[in-house]
Amino acid sequence: MNYKLNKWLILIIPTLTIGLWEYIRHEFLLSYISMDLGNLLSPVIVFIVTIVFLTRLFTIMERSQQELAEAKAMQEVLLEREHIAAELHDGIAQSLFLLNVQLEQAHGEQSEEHYRKLKAQIHHTNAYVREAIASLRSPIKVQGLRMQEQLKQFLSELEMLMDVSIHVNWRLEDELLSLKERIDLLLSIREALHNIRKHAKANNIWIDAFPTEGGWYCCVKDDGVGITEQLLSRSEQFGLSMVQERAETWSWSFTIERQQDHTRFQIQSNA
Repeated sequence: MNYKLNKWLILIIPTLTIGLWEYIRHEFLLSYISMDLGNLLSPVIVFIVTIVFLTRLFTIMERSQQELAEAKAMQEVLLEREHIAAELHDGIAQSLFLLNVQLEQAHGEQSEEHYRKLKAQIHHTNAYVREAIASLRSPIKVQGLRMQEQLKQFLSELEMLMDVSIHVNWRLEDELLSLKERIDLLLSIREALHNIRKHAKANNIWIDAFPTEGGWYCCVKDDGVGITEQLLSRSEQFGLSMVQERAETWSWSFTIERQQDHTRFQIQSNA
């Protein structure tokens, strides 16, 4: 049912109800129902019809408004992601390319070892930036974003890239988070999986998400080599900084810790 028809039905049904009741009352029921009783029954009948029919129409309208709001919010997120990707490409990626050209020209003035290290660092940073651009431009469903479906897509991509067993215990309902919160949580989980693929050398990954009293909890755990302070401080860990910023935006708690030979990437909402 489209929005315009829904609106007209809400306007017409009460009027049609009272008109039909008055016609039936005057044509067929005057000998059975007094004028005073008929006047008393009129608002009761309108109220009953309103409860039975109009509440359903209002529910449909509210659902339509929510879908429109989610679509608008998703479009804003996608536009922002595209803007960031464009800035990365036009700014950092191009600057790295020019720096690499200049380094090639200055090769004779540097020691071979120093040149090799600089070259490797530029190549590594450039690869990370391009991977970030690809990640930002990866498609996300505009409407009806379901976290479990999106997570399955992330995991299928991961399984194609590495030999790992993935164990998922997802009991977190989408309704507990707004659309933007769902997007930020999924992007944070993808960052955790990205780091596991690049650094952890893990054989198993566990993903747990479930509601808690007054909030929810999400954990990505792996049995890899673990995360070090040196790794956390590297410039390539910009993604983890983004996760921290997302957590602060929504007043989530975000921690990475090592427990019993497992690295735990944890996000929790207490609201």
